[in-house]
Amino acid sequence: MSLFKQLFIAIFTLMLMFFIGSFLISVESSREQQESQLHSHAQDAATALGLSLSTHIDDPAMMELMVNSIFDSGYFYSIKVIDLETEQPLIERSGAPVKNTAPGWFAELIDLRPALAEAEISDGWRRAGRVEVISHPVFAIGKLWAGTLASLLWLAVLGLAALILGAAFLKKQLRPLDYLVKQSNAIVKREFITIEKLPKTTEFKRVVSAMNQMVEKLKALFAEEAARSEKLHAEAYLDNLTGLANRRHFGQQLESRLNDQEQATSGHLLLIQLMDLATLNQTLGGQRTDHLIADVGSRLSSVIDSQMLLARTRGGEFALLAPGLQKNEAEQTAEQLLQIMSQVSATLPENCRLTTNIGITSFEPKEEVSALYRRLDQALTTAMSKGENNFAFSGSSQHGHVFEEQRRHWYELLDHALEQEKFQLFFQPVVYTENQKLWHYKILARLPDNDGNLLPAGAMLPWLERFGWMTRLDLGMLKQTFAHLQKHPLPVAVSLSGQFLKDDIALAKLYKLLKRNKNLARLLTFELDEDQLPAKQQLEAVAAQLQKIGFGLALQHFGGRFSMIGNLSRLGLQYLKIDGGYIRDIDQEKDKQLFIEAMQRAAISIDLPLIAERVETDGEYQTLTKLCIAGAQGQLFGEPTAWQE
Repeated sequence: MSLFKQLFIAIFTLMLMFFIGSFLISVESSREQQESQLHSHAQDAATALGLSLSTHIDDPAMMELMVNSIFDSGYFYSIKVIDLETEQPLIERSGAPVKNTAPGWFAELIDLRPALAEAEISDGWRRAGRVEVISHPVFAIGKLWAGTLASLLWLAVLGLAALILGAAFLKKQLRPLDYLVKQSNAIVKREFITIEKLPKTTEFKRVVSAMNQMVEKLKALFAEEAARSEKLHAEAYLDNLTGLANRRHFGQQLESRLNDQEQATSGHLLLIQLMDLATLNQTLGGQRTDHLIADVGSRLSSVIDSQMLLARTRGGEFALLAPGLQKNEAEQTAEQLLQIMSQVSATLPENCRLTTNIGITSFEPKEEVSALYRRLDQALTTAMSKGENNFAFSGSSQHGHVFEEQRRHWYELLDHALEQEKFQLFFQPVVYTENQKLWHYKILARLPDNDGNLLPAGAMLPWLERFGWMTRLDLGMLKQTFAHLQKHPLPVAVSLSGQFLKDDIALAKLYKLLKRNKNLARLLTFELDEDQLPAKQQLEAVAAQLQKIGFGLALQHFGGRFSMIGNLSRLGLQYLKIDGGYIRDIDQEKDKQLFIEAMQRAAISIDLPLIAERVETDGEYQTLTKLCIAGAQGQLFGEPTAWQE
């Protein structure tokens, strides 16, 4: 029972006791007053009648007339004129009680008895008789009943008003407790809010101040852990001069694009070489040259697509990973980058020249990284042989007509598959690292091609994104997921694309579909890619709407933008999935362990579980267990497969 209810019941009990006590005292006081008035009324009547009869003692008819006139007023039970010698009544009037206006139970409860009064009748100096008058209590009981009702109504109104005012006062006084509950719930949701307006009540003020201090402390601890993790991430995966990805991070992402079943895809690599950097260094000096390189990194990163990864691999060498990019688009990108470099060169002194060459090669899933780098070097050498500020291709980059044929093929294949719902659901288990029990199944898309082979997501997604059909895929997969959950109610997670989150019409369809399947909310969690998140305000709106309907939200492929972990508290995430690039060979690389350990400390401070992706070896699993990572997903625990009945 809440404190408000307990205090309200206590106040109500006290008010009730006060009401009953006041009421009983009032009724008893009124009873005594009515009893006194009843006796006084009888005595006055007896005295007046005795005096009146004294002058007509010898006229029995007049005496009877006078007795009748008084009795007929209706206030008396009986009137007797008694002879003193015989003690027999000379005149007697009595009658049936007048109808009582008060309930019988009230008359019995009050027990107001008739009042008896006597007076002597004198004949000169002689006592001629006695008058006995008994007042009827029915009128007194009626007045007492009316007074009691009025008193009861007045006390009830006062009591009700007191209860309403007391409840309002209690609610106002206890409002800080509601704020504290809200504050505590916010902490559970990884939000850190403080109560700015302190309550006036001294005790509550102290409690709220203590909670605010605790929240600020937790916020500071979380910020400290996040900063430590971000520092480790920057040292391990970012170039300290430009802030771009370093060679190591670039290599991890390239490896994912080549070998990860869900992310593997084709595309192009661009190697951007700033020529004769040593001469620039001698002319400008080391500090200005560093500023130049940082400016180049900033300018290049401002023109590339968000799906691409730009890295500074060494000295004046930059590399661009562009998944899904076709040859004609790679040419356009190279020309745009060369134009940017010309603008940079124009800012240099006249005695300084900055020339750039770009080597380009295509890549396909399962290719060897070393072979790709050899082709890049060959392409760069060819570009240099053409002269300054040129680019060249190496490898089997497709010609325009080949690209158009491929584009037509994929358009027809994917459009037909979306219309006919040909996509299949594949399930990969996600387990708790502590005991390898099932956490949920990750649902992945597979599509049979014209030859019956199953195409993984990495092969389809670039084309779906190019055609703007990711929302069609997401809605289709979601409908199939709900149909599956109706038959097999086990927890699952599905991905939502960045295109979907930016499409208001698609979101409206999503919310409508989710409300129709609200009974399955506890079984389904939506996962968003770290590099496809919308603006903060829009992301928070989507998260709030999903929570309102009852569905969970999480992030996958997390790690590249670790600095944003401090902004995740308002989203109420179910978990974070760490990108597999940070998990690969973690048992052999200490700096990866340090980074994941720092991430774990930051996440655990806001009660946010971590799940490792692409766990493929027992050594990786054992290391993750030691680091207290909550869950794991990867080939070690099961390949993605169709549902087995």
